[in-house]
Amino acid sequence: MLPFEEDDFRAAMQISRQSLALEDSDLAMVAEHISTMPSAMTRFASVLRATIDQLLNGEVTGRYDWKTLFKTEKTHAGTLVEINLQREFKFDDGAKMDYRIAGVDVDCKYSQQFGGWMIPPEAIGHLCLLVWADDYKTRWSAGLIRVSRDLLNGGGNRDLKLTIKAEHRDKIFWLWRNAQLPENVLLHLDPGTRAAILSHSSGQRRVNELFERAQERLIGRGVVRTVAQQHDYMARVREAPGRARTVLRERGILIPGHYRNHQAIAHTLGMPVPQGGELVSFRVAEAKSHHGDKPRVELDGRQWVLATAADPVEPAPFLPKHTAS
Repeated sequence: MLPFEEDDFRAAMQISRQSLALEDSDLAMVAEHISTMPSAMTRFASVLRATIDQLLNGEVTGRYDWKTLFKTEKTHAGTLVEINLQREFKFDDGAKMDYRIAGVDVDCKYSQQFGGWMIPPEAIGHLCLLVWADDYKTRWSAGLIRVSRDLLNGGGNRDLKLTIKAEHRDKIFWLWRNAQLPENVLLHLDPGTRAAILSHSSGQRRVNELFERAQERLIGRGVVRTVAQQHDYMARVREAPGRARTVLRERGILIPGHYRNHQAIAHTLGMPVPQGGELVSFRVAEAKSHHGDKPRVELDGRQWVLATAADPVEPAPFLPKHTAS
């Protein structure tokens, strides 16, 4: 599910919550509270993306693959998801559980493996917010369940934490199910392209290569940070001698960001539209008669279209000055 589908999804959930309220009014209130917060779905996905990137710590380690995390780091993921969701949505502290949402105590459990949520015995009788995200599938889910002993497998681990029986996962009330996780671009590039990007010793060269080779796909801050491995990583993209926008503009490539007028350019040319902290690169060509009625934008006083392989490489125009997104 993509962010622009959020309004449709909210409308469908309204019907589900009405029937749910008859069975568990507290669960219905919590579901209503979370799902109707402004841009809730997009913000939830962004928190998960940022948390995975935080664990990978690409700026320092150069890592981009969940499998390269240490076991202790993977174990810490659930705590970070819990903390980062609370910071983003400003949930109150719970009396006995992690959060207090709409006056109800709610525990938060995250698993990178679907169904792997570890439920502590003290959560029995309470609501749990179950969160799953998979960087390989680029999907995430979040749902609520009222934990009862009959729903759980026996605890075989040292701290007696339990898992939800597979046959009872249909008791989970999904706030969002198999929604789109912002892509970890480095992870999903073909190995040859990824190797070409990471082969340079210079962080600036790696960033330039990233935007030249990974065109027409959204690139988040975490990817730029991992490729640059420098504290001022976003400065590697800006318009300045040697920086990505300047170097690649000479090769006909634009790199719009999440600013409103940049978004309009990407949207008009049929490209992915950057949201908060995202960028996208693509090559343009000056509009000619053979381009017919292809969508075009006016930049530097000329009309431009999305270039095809047949269009010769020519310097691209400057992007307009930023306006707020």
